[in-house]
Amino acid sequence: MAANFWGSSQWKLLEQDEIGHVFPADQENGISPEDAKIIKIHMSEYIQSLAHQVKVRQRVVATAIAYFRRVYTRKSFVEYDPRLVAPTCLYLASKAEESTVQAKLLIFYMKKTKKCSYEVPDILHMEMRLLEALDFYLIIYHPYRSLIQLLQDAGITEMTKITWSLVNDLYKTDLILMYPPFMIALACIFVASAFQDKDTLAWFEELRIDMHVIKTITMEIFDFYENYSTLSPEKLSAALKKLPQRT
Repeated sequence: MAANFWGSSQWKLLEQDEIGHVFPADQENGISPEDAKIIKIHMSEYIQSLAHQVKVRQRVVATAIAYFRRVYTRKSFVEYDPRLVAPTCLYLASKAEESTVQAKLLIFYMKKTKKCSYEVPDILHMEMRLLEALDFYLIIYHPYRSLIQLLQDAGITEMTKITWSLVNDLYKTDLILMYPPFMIALACIFVASAFQDKDTLAWFEELRIDMHVIKTITMEIFDFYENYSTLSPEKLSAALKKLPQRT
């Protein structure tokens, strides 16, 4: 088991073209890169919704969404139905983070919140497929610990709430697969500082980090809030209709 991010398989960060591509099987169903992005955001929100109902910690949610997004860098929506993968990722993450949720409880809330024809055996079967897709590597390093340490170092712990919320929102993007956790934490502090008129430039200079990377992440954050923080019902419906229909 790796003791830190750099000793784990997670450090093998992905490029945008490795994440944003659409598999041929999905292309045949008319799924575009934009559709894929919308589906992933919606399913990330679905994981969050289910997690709220079964009452698990935010870390479990973050781990589940990380699993979900990693899976779809390797598998298509046609092969792995996201409507089943999303709750199964939550089920798997709850076990990995020692906050186990029973599969039957997930099924109960899945049926309660939306039309669902899946049952407990479907989750258990998908769990094994996900383990293979993830190469059985379940340890995920998140930005939260780095965030708290960095806020303390900068002497701006009063920005914990806003920066924590920013990190949570970034799990609706692929940034978590593209950058180390501490860089995501720093970018959230950079954005929050701008929102709240906090002068943290001298502190950032002392860190001697690559500000170009921080600003690149920042632009992605702004793009998310401007274009994807609230999904158009029409666009969402159109994207979901392109998923294979379960018979």
